[in-house]
Amino acid sequence: MIGCGRRAKDSKSRFQRYESGAGLIGPWRGSILGLKLASDGECAMLRFLFWNLGRRPLRQLVADVARIHSIDILILAECDISPAALLQAMNQGSSEYQLTRGLCESIRVVTKFHAGFLRPVYESKRISIRKLNLPGQQELLLAMAHLPSGLYFGTESRSLECVELAYAIREEERRAGHRRTVLVGDLNLNPFDEGVVAANGLNAVMTTRLAARGERTVQQRSYPFFYNPMWGCFGDRMNRAPGTYYYERAEHVNYYWNIFDQVLIRPGLLQIFHRDELRILSSVGEVSLVDDNEQPDSSRSSDHLPITFSVSPLLETANVE
Repeated sequence: MIGCGRRAKDSKSRFQRYESGAGLIGPWRGSILGLKLASDGECAMLRFLFWNLGRRPLRQLVADVARIHSIDILILAECDISPAALLQAMNQGSSEYQLTRGLCESIRVVTKFHAGFLRPVYESKRISIRKLNLPGQQELLLAMAHLPSGLYFGTESRSLECVELAYAIREEERRAGHRRTVLVGDLNLNPFDEGVVAANGLNAVMTTRLAARGERTVQQRSYPFFYNPMWGCFGDRMNRAPGTYYYERAEHVNYYWNIFDQVLIRPGLLQIFHRDELRILSSVGEVSLVDDNEQPDSSRSSDHLPITFSVSPLLETANVE
């Protein structure tokens, strides 16, 4: 196996009790589940937020952004906040949020529903792949990653990490019997970098029309596409940040703004992904996350800006592979 990590011991370890949501589906309905319900009784959109905190003590900002944006699944990288302190800040006056269990050192996940519905199946130091099984909905795979920084790994090495990540995802999709996968995280590469666009890498394309082809074939080998909506987030847009990470250096080639923090969607989920809900946040309420130069303000926030996105429920009756 090429993969850079290990499968979580879902049949013989602490994750066994999460298998198929056993013992959880019945009691965790409606408001007890923690998910908001639409007027027809179905679950409303699932709202995700990913943020690389840069090891900053931002527990109140994290709690505020989750509350303001009604986040259901909060994914944090470089989080040095203790679990107790994080949950205390997020659950002021309530007990909505739960910390999920996992072996990945680089990723922390908090949910607004019972943590048992998000079960790890593959984890390494930098990758966590989990099955999301919510009542009345089809299973999704949620892959989360914090890949090595360009400060320590060259571009070629980071691209090869994407090859390893893509292989791990395909293996879990094979085991799950479907490709209903969302990948989110700090890839430490831009959407146009080789590891993200290469066929044997993440194979992520910039348009839904291309992604809808499902896969491409190179040298008689087939590779499934991801759709990468982050291409549309670059540059000047009305009241929007032009990237998630700013880096300036005295070199001939310097992009200044980068989009290292990304969400990628398998083609089968395009119908439930809301492109208009994708945001790079530059403020949390009245608190600005950028300085006077409109660059990430690491003195009071993080050197990365958070991203939010939403997906609709994928009902059990939907025909999606």
